[in-house]
Amino acid sequence: MSLGIKQLTQDPWTDITTKYPVGSRHTGIVRNFTNFGIFVELEEGIDGLIYISDLSWTKKIKHPSEFVNVGDKLDVVVLELDVDGRKLSLGHKQTQANPWDKYEDSFAVGTVHNGTIAEIVDKGATVEFGDDIVAFIPARHLEKEDGKKLKKGETADFKVIEFNKEFKRVVASHTATFKDEEERNVRNSQENNNNVASSSNNVEKTTLGDIDALSQLKERMERGEN
Repeated sequence: MSLGIKQLTQDPWTDITTKYPVGSRHTGIVRNFTNFGIFVELEEGIDGLIYISDLSWTKKIKHPSEFVNVGDKLDVVVLELDVDGRKLSLGHKQTQANPWDKYEDSFAVGTVHNGTIAEIVDKGATVEFGDDIVAFIPARHLEKEDGKKLKKGETADFKVIEFNKEFKRVVASHTATFKDEEERNVRNSQENNNNVASSSNNVEKTTLGDIDALSQLKERMERGEN
């Protein structure tokens, strides 16, 4: 004789598509960690997995324990549902608006922001703009007006030279904040010189024309007197 206890209650997966359709929002309890995500219990017998990449829009999380504790309640959204495989894929960051949508405007290419060098890394440095934006500064863009390079802890202005919402990547430059101004000054100076040269040529042509006209008038007057 083979007996079973679970058969005394209804299988919770029977109407899973009705209770937990894709896109629906719920609150679950964190039950366990793995290196790649978090298992969240929605109800007895129904667990879902949140991958690390779906925990936060902005934070780089190396292990789930950095973000949440076992036993915590967590808001989630159903991302995928595999009825046959009895698998639920959940997301936490999807319960909030993607802040990178607004950053696309506030950190558009060409905008200037003030920040402090947080770390010197391979091939450059990083600057933290608030809690969400960590920008990369290539080594050649760390150069200051005096020729020296910014060091860790120094505060300066940085111009955004690349923004990628898909890969959450911001690249900025301190050097561009004054190099661009120098280039504009050079261009303006060249334009002014060209304008002055053009004006001089016009004056010269006008003067020569006036002399020719006066000479012709004098000749006509002399012929008239004769």
